[in-house]
Amino acid sequence: MSNSEWNDVEANKLPKTVEQLEKQDEIPKRTERKRIVVVGLGMVGIAFVEKLMKLDVKRREYDVIVIGEEPHLAYNRVGLTSFFQHRNIENLYLNPQEWYTSMPAGSLNYHLNTLVTSIDSANKSVTTSEGTVVPYDVLVLATGSDAVLPRHTPGHNAKGVFVYRTIDDLQKLIAFAATKKGKVGAVVGGGLLGLEAAKAMMDLEEFSKVKLIERNRWVLSRQLDGDAGGMVVEQVRALGFDVLLSKRVGEIEVDEDEAVKGVRFEDGERMDCACICFAIGIKARDELARRAGIKCADRGGGIVVNPDLSTSAPDVYAIGECASWESQTFGLIAPGVEMADILAFNLTQAKAHAQRKFKRPDLSTKLKLLGVEVASFGDFFADRDGPQQMPIRRHGGGTKEGTMEARNRVKDLTDGPAPPPVKALTYKDPFQQIYKKYLFTVDGKYLLGGMMIGDTRDYVKLVPMVKNQKALEIPPSEFIIGASKGDDESADDLSDDTQVCSCHNVLKGDVAKVVKDGTCKSIGDVKSCTKAGTGCGGCMPLVQTIFNKTMASMGQEIKNHLCPHFDYSRADLFNIISVKKLQSFESIMKECGKDANSVGCEACKPTLGSIIASLFNKHITDASRRGLQDTNDKFLANIQRNGTFSVIPRVAGGEITPEKLIIIGTVAKKYGLYTKITGGQRIDMFGARKQDLLAIWTELIDGGMESGHAYAKSLRTVKSCVGTTWCRFGIGDSVGMAVRLEERYKSIRSPHKIKGGVSGCVRECAEAQNKDFGLIATEKGFNVFVGGNGGAKPRHSELLAKDVPPDDVVPILDRYLSFYVRTADKLQRTARWVENLPGGIKYLQEVILEDKLGICADLEKQMEDLVGSYFCEWTEVIRNPERRKAFEAVANEDTTANPAARTNDRTAPDGDSTVTRQATAHSALPVPTIPAPPSTQTIEPVTERGQTRPAYWPKDSATYDFKNHPWSSLTWQPLVRVSQFAPAATGSSLAVRRSDTQLALFHVRGAYYATQQMCPHKRAFVLSDGLLGDDAAASSGAGGDRLWISCPLHKRNYDLKGSGAGSCSSDPSVSVATFAAEARDDGWVYVKLPPVEELDAVLGTERWKVKKEETADPYAELDRRLERTRMKGRKGWAASHLEGGVGEEGKARQILAGGETGSGGLDW
Repeated sequence: MSNSEWNDVEANKLPKTVEQLEKQDEIPKRTERKRIVVVGLGMVGIAFVEKLMKLDVKRREYDVIVIGEEPHLAYNRVGLTSFFQHRNIENLYLNPQEWYTSMPAGSLNYHLNTLVTSIDSANKSVTTSEGTVVPYDVLVLATGSDAVLPRHTPGHNAKGVFVYRTIDDLQKLIAFAATKKGKVGAVVGGGLLGLEAAKAMMDLEEFSKVKLIERNRWVLSRQLDGDAGGMVVEQVRALGFDVLLSKRVGEIEVDEDEAVKGVRFEDGERMDCACICFAIGIKARDELARRAGIKCADRGGGIVVNPDLSTSAPDVYAIGECASWESQTFGLIAPGVEMADILAFNLTQAKAHAQRKFKRPDLSTKLKLLGVEVASFGDFFADRDGPQQMPIRRHGGGTKEGTMEARNRVKDLTDGPAPPPVKALTYKDPFQQIYKKYLFTVDGKYLLGGMMIGDTRDYVKLVPMVKNQKALEIPPSEFIIGASKGDDESADDLSDDTQVCSCHNVLKGDVAKVVKDGTCKSIGDVKSCTKAGTGCGGCMPLVQTIFNKTMASMGQEIKNHLCPHFDYSRADLFNIISVKKLQSFESIMKECGKDANSVGCEACKPTLGSIIASLFNKHITDASRRGLQDTNDKFLANIQRNGTFSVIPRVAGGEITPEKLIIIGTVAKKYGLYTKITGGQRIDMFGARKQDLLAIWTELIDGGMESGHAYAKSLRTVKSCVGTTWCRFGIGDSVGMAVRLEERYKSIRSPHKIKGGVSGCVRECAEAQNKDFGLIATEKGFNVFVGGNGGAKPRHSELLAKDVPPDDVVPILDRYLSFYVRTADKLQRTARWVENLPGGIKYLQEVILEDKLGICADLEKQMEDLVGSYFCEWTEVIRNPERRKAFEAVANEDTTANPAARTNDRTAPDGDSTVTRQATAHSALPVPTIPAPPSTQTIEPVTERGQTRPAYWPKDSATYDFKNHPWSSLTWQPLVRVSQFAPAATGSSLAVRRSDTQLALFHVRGAYYATQQMCPHKRAFVLSDGLLGDDAAASSGAGGDRLWISCPLHKRNYDLKGSGAGSCSSDPSVSVATFAAEARDDGWVYVKLPPVEELDAVLGTERWKVKKEETADPYAELDRRLERTRMKGRKGWAASHLEGGVGEEGKARQILAGGETGSGGLDW
C-alpha cells in the first residue's frame, strides 16, 4: 500500500497551510493549551498526529509531544520490502523532517529512540527509560505490536532466526544473508506478511532457494477461500518458490555454533535451510498499560478500548494494533488509521458534532503480492462462516432482528443449523489465472463481499456497494458478464412537438426551425421571433439548451451574449466589472455596451444589478442602481398577483423564539396579513401594501429581526432538521450548522436564488440533497452535496466532498459559492451550472478541493469581503429619507392612513358600484353619468380558513383595444412634480391616480411617457413597477427606435412611443392606452387626458377589479364529496376539540386580555 492510499492529503499540505495562516496572522495566540502525549511514532501514531494538527491548526487548543521507541521518524511499515532495493530509510519516511518543524511554534515536539516505561494515570504523567517525567492532559497509546516468535519451538533463538517487523529486523536479515550465499532460506507463514518476506528474501539474491512454509492447505487463508488460495499457490510456484502446504514447524535444527541448519516438521519430515524468517502473526504491545493497571484483554491481548477509544484510565486512549475492541485486535493499517481519525475528530470537533464511535472496521484488502493481484472485500467469508451483518431492508417485508430467534433455536435442535443466507457467484479462468467470487443475499438484492485474483479492477466500485448497503439496481450476473448492450438507438429527450413555453405555446420544433433556417442567430433573436421566454421566463434554460444544441449540430458558433445590448456573457461582464471596478449602469454601458446611451432592457438590467451587488455589496435601491432592479428587489419584497407584497423576515435554520413568533403574529394581525409557513421553514406574510412596507419592517426590525431576502436572487434559507439538538437519531448538530451557514451567506447576491439544507443524519429530514448546497452529517463530519434543486426541472445534488470536519465546511462552501457567482450564466441555477461545467462535478472537485486553477485563496477572500460588508437592506431603507420616498403607492396623493382603517378597507366587502362591470372585454364600453370613487382594491378579497386572500384571476385577459380607444377629447392635466422623478440613466417611473384611474408615468432620457397602470394580461395594476427597455441602437437612431415597459408579473412588453405605442410585442392580444406627457417650466409634468368620467369608465380601478364570481371555485365538487364522507372527529378550522373549548379566536382574546392563568396580557 502506498502512502497516498491511506495518508491524509490535507495533512501533507499542512506546512503550506501553516505558512499562509502565519502570514495572515490567523493562528490563535492563546497561551492556555492542553498537552497531548502520544506514545508511539509508528504509522498509526503519526496518522493521529497529522489528523489532529490538521483539525487544530486554526484552533490551537493542543500542544503535542510524541515519543518514539525507534531511532527513526515514522516510516511506511507496509512498504518495508522496498527497503531491500534502495537500503535508504529516508525513502520510507511518511513525512520528511521538515514537516515536523514546520508546524506552529510549540505545537509539535518529538523524541526518538526513547522508551516510555511507566504511566502514572493518577498524576497524569509518563516516565521514560532515562527517568524523564512528561505530564499530559490527554495520553494516546499507539504502541503497536510485536511479531510473534514461537518460543515453544526448540531452536527459536538460534542464529539465523528472524522476524519481519522493523527496519532493524531487515538490517539484521540483510547482514546475515550475506554470510549464507547459496544456502536455502525459509519463510514460515503464508499470509500477507509471509509472502512479502519471501519476496524480500528472494530479492536479496543471496539464497539459492527460498521456501514458503504454510500450515494450512493454501496461502492467504485469512483473505481467500481454497480455490482462490490454490490459484495463488500455483502462481507463486511459477515464480520459483517452493511452497510447502499443511506443514507445521516442530523443531529448528541447529549446528554446534547454535546456527540454523534445518527444520523438522511435526509430521516427521525435515528440510535443510540456513535462515528462517517467521511471519506468523503479531501480538499487541500492551505491557506498558498492564503495568499501569489499565484494563487489558486476557485472551489475545491488547488494551481494552470503548467505542470512543478511551481506556479504563481517565483521559487515556489507545489506537492501532495495541487496542482491543470487542476482544479483537487488528493487524491491518486501515483500522488503525480509522481509529486515529476518530480520536482526532472527537478531540477537536465533538463540541459541535456528535462524538464518533469506532465500529466494525472494513477489512477489505487490495494489493499486489509477488506480482499477483489479490483483493478481498466486505464480508468475504459470509458463505463459510455466515454473514456478520445483514443489510437493513428499509422497505418491504423484511423480518425485524430478533423476532425469529426462539423459533430458530427450536429448528436448529431438530434440523441442524440452516445454511448461511448467502448465494455465491463464482468465475474461474485457469488460463488467465483469474478468479472472482461475489457473495449476495439469497434474493440477489445486496452485495455482501467477495474476493478476486488476477483481475481486481472492479474493487474500487464494489467496496462502496458493500459499505453503503443499498439495494442493487442490476442483476448479480452483470457483475461478471457485464450488462447486455441492447440496441444502440438513441434519440433526443424531447420530440419536436413538445411544448417548451407554455405562456406562448412554443414547441421545441419552433425554436429549432428558426435557428436552422438562419432566421435567429442569438438567443435574443429566438425570443423575438418565437416569443419563447418573453412570458414568465421559466422556460429560458430549456430554450437556451435547445438553441445551443441546434447551433452546435449545424457547426455554428454559439453566442452566449447577455442580451442585444452586450456582446458579452454574464461571466465575461462579471470579470470586466470586477477588474475595472465599474459600479454604475452608466459606466458599464460606456465600457461594455453597444450603445453608451441605452437604457438597457429587462434581461440585462437585473443581471448587472446582481453583479454589482455580488462584487461591491452596495445598497440595491440607491439612485444609481434602483432602476436596474426587478420589482421584488426594487421594493425588497415579493410582489403578489394583486399588486401587494409579501414580507418574510429571516428565520436562520428554521429556528425561532416564542418572542419572535409573537412579534410576527402582532404585525400580521395589525396589518391584516395572510400568513403561511414556507417550504424553507420560515413565515411568509402576504398582502402588505407598498406604502405599509416601511412600517411593517420597522416593527419587525425593532423586535430583533431582519430581511430574509426572499425577494432576491441570493441565499434564501438553509433548511435543517433538529439533529443532535433534540433528535435521538441525530449525529450532527444540523441546526447549529444551518444557522451558522445562513448567517454567513445571507444577502450574498448570485446569478439565481440559492437554497441550502443540513440534515443531522442519513435519514435526511432536511432534504439536503435537492438543494444548491446541502450537508448530511456522518460520523466523520458532513458529506457536502452541491448542484441540486427542486422546481420545474428537479435535480438530485452530487457529492462534492465526503466526511468533511465541521471546521472545514465553510472554506469549501466559500469557494463553491464564489466560483458559482463568478462563472454562472444569467438566471442559471447551480444545477444547470454544474451540468454545464467541463467535466461536471469532477472538474468542480478539482477546482474547489484540489485548487486546480490556483484561485481558492482568492475565492475565499472574495467571500470574506462580501460577508464582512453585510447590512440589513430593510434597516438601511428605514434610516434613509431618500430611499423611503420610493415606497409611496401613488405619487400625487397621501397614502398614509390608519392601519386599522386599512385593514377594514382591505377586508370589508365593497358597496355597489355605479360603473357597469365587464368580466371580459367587449367592443364598446359604457360611460357612467358620475365618476366612481377611488378604489384601493384591485382584486376582491376572499375569506378562507380564517384568513383573507385575493380572488382567483379570471382565465381570460382584458383584450379590449385600449391602444386605439377613441377618446372624446384630451386636455393637458398637471399630475406630479418633475422633482418627484429620480434622475437615472436607467429611466424612472411613478404611479399616479386621476379619480379612480391609475396611471403609470415614465421619465427616460429627458422625455416623459404615460400609460394606464393596468397590465391587461391579468388586470394587474403594476406597470409603473416594471423595467424600462429599448432596442440596442434606439438611443443612437441606428436602426432601432423602440422603447418599452416590461410588466413585472409576466414580462409583457408594451411600447411607449412611435406608431406602435401601446402595443404588446410579446402578446398581440393585449394593449394599453398611452397618453402624451411633457414637463413644463412650472416644474410639473402634464399628461394629455380625457375627461375624468370617460377615463374612469374605460380604465377605472373599480371597473377592472377582479371579482370572486368571475371564476368558479375549483374545489366545489371536491368539498361536496368530502362533506358526504366527513369522518368522526373532524372539526372546523378555528374550533376546539375540547368540550366547551373557546376555539382559536376566543383563546387568542383570553391571552391578549390577560385572562389566561399566569398571563399578564398582551397588547396588539
